[in-house]
Amino acid sequence: MTTHHIVSPNEWLSARKELLRKEKELTRLRDQLSAERRKLPWVEIVKPYVFEGPEGKETLADLFQGRSQLAVYHFMLGPGWNEGCKSCSFMADNFNGITVHLAQRDVTLVAVSRAPLPEIAAFKRRMGWAFHWVSSFANDFNRDFHVSFTPEEMAKGEVLYNFEKQSFPSEEAPGVSVFFKDEAGAVFHTYSCYARGLDMLIGAYHFLDLAPKGRDEAGLPYTMSWIRHHDRYED
Repeated sequence: MTTHHIVSPNEWLSARKELLRKEKELTRLRDQLSAERRKLPWVEIVKPYVFEGPEGKETLADLFQGRSQLAVYHFMLGPGWNEGCKSCSFMADNFNGITVHLAQRDVTLVAVSRAPLPEIAAFKRRMGWAFHWVSSFANDFNRDFHVSFTPEEMAKGEVLYNFEKQSFPSEEAPGVSVFFKDEAGAVFHTYSCYARGLDMLIGAYHFLDLAPKGRDEAGLPYTMSWIRHHDRYED
């Protein structure tokens, strides 16, 4: 039986319009924050990163695929792992359908993992994904963007993640990094986000936030412990 207060349609409309006022305020604040994000200073990338892709070697500049903006999802799939991170997979289930739309706004989306390419390809086939996904196994990209940690760092129990020193339960971590390439071919790092900053990219979470029970994660061992790879749910 519901514990919510049951009201008339007019009373519901009044309460909904009050919440709408707060939602509009949040939307304006989000627009303001997005504008501030675009004003962040940039850092030129001079290190010659080379990735292994399905068609062979690709530089960071190659990953743009002729566009000026690149969004890299740091997918948690380390060397020797049997499968990719469940939470990263939850997010990546959004990728297939949006790459064509991002391309219309001069943005290329690429996933990068430290696992060797054959291990990436096997998991990608299992999940039925088509988005571009390359391996950084032979370079320092993951380390330089603080999403892969050495055994020594893990042994110390403290790594640099989300812009601060903290403990982390895995040698691989999730994140998004964004880059710009100018007409001369120079590449710049413009933005990165990690941890809860990635929530805005998970479409399913936003639908859950609209539902009466919300994400319904209170009391779980950790917030995303309910998530499975999409081929592993019992139903």
